[in-house]
Amino acid sequence: MENYTMEGRTYRYYGQEAPLYPFGYGLSYTTFRYRDLVLNPLVLPVCANLSVSVVLENTGQRDGEEVVQLYLRWEQSSVPVPRWQLVAFRRVAVPASQETKLSFQVVAEQRAVWAQDWHLEPGTFTLFAGGQQPAQKTRVPSEVLSTQFTVTGTARPLHGC
Repeated sequence: MENYTMEGRTYRYYGQEAPLYPFGYGLSYTTFRYRDLVLNPLVLPVCANLSVSVVLENTGQRDGEEVVQLYLRWEQSSVPVPRWQLVAFRRVAVPASQETKLSFQVVAEQRAVWAQDWHLEPGTFTLFAGGQQPAQKTRVPSEVLSTQFTVTGTARPLHGC
């Protein structure tokens, strides 16, 4: 095999075609609501990490567990990248009618792109937080919050940070 590209070989690179059973697919006996997605900082240097928090509320009448998922999308990259990249997830138990605030850290390495070696690029990124992939169609409503952040500086090799 000489062609190692993932283009057309995995759902992460299929373009607009959605997988039949994406990561996080499933049903629950309760419902959840996401709110207050906060990124800190909104503008960060190319080698810096990003802090993320989101509030998850169980709006149903039963205790339940939710798999909270964070995805990252490069708005403009110098090389082909996935439509979005899973950067964090956590299974959380939330009692009925209760809420919990979750914190995550998205490290700089998770924004690295491959172009003969791993490097970090400046630009605009979108971060998604929810119980499913962005734009996933399900029979049960589940929201995905999103917000953008900016990385400043000059592109550099990952090992240079």
